[in-house]
Amino acid sequence: MPHIVRIASPALQRMSRRRVNTWLGAAALGGLLPGCDQPLSKPPAAAFKGIDITGAPYGRGFALTDFNGQSRTLADYSGRVVMLYFGFVQCPDVCPTALTRAAAVKQQLGADAAQLQVIFVTVDPERDTPELLRDYMAAFDPSFMALTGSPEQIKAVADEFRVYYKKVPTGSTYTMDHTALSYLFDREGHIRVVLRHEQTADDYTADIRQLLAEKPV
Repeated sequence: MPHIVRIASPALQRMSRRRVNTWLGAAALGGLLPGCDQPLSKPPAAAFKGIDITGAPYGRGFALTDFNGQSRTLADYSGRVVMLYFGFVQCPDVCPTALTRAAAVKQQLGADAAQLQVIFVTVDPERDTPELLRDYMAAFDPSFMALTGSPEQIKAVADEFRVYYKKVPTGSTYTMDHTALSYLFDREGHIRVVLRHEQTADDYTADIRQLLAEKPV
């Protein structure tokens, strides 16, 4: 996949980020995403900071379990904008940065903060227990939700979002390579925007505000 981010080393991480930029730039200029035969449709007034993927034939939802043991689907968050991110607790840099930025976005939203739901999907269910995920989310914002499942369930959801992840041995343990993009859904549960890891909290907030301002069709 061209949008891989390697967590194991900063040098590889920088290299992979260039790949992300190249892939997303091509998608933005050509109006296409990998696997799509036709340009994606755009809402009339859209001017997103991220990549508009309205109408994409993927990222339609998920069926996983939260850290309280409750089954969760995208429909549970209807009426809110959802920001979805894939990562793992022992990620040394990229995931904490993404979650810190998400917390900053909620602060910037002010009175609208409750209308955003941040969801973290673990790609390391072997080590990321529900208790660990609960504590990890609480360290950034108590409203953040983390989802897990069996390895097969995680793979199915990752495939639905075209997310890459892979276990990489490091001495006596391992780390995870994974896609480091954030996905935004509108209030009606439609995937709309992909935001790059390199983008700012201001960029994220601007796109979320635009989705919040949209009237239901």
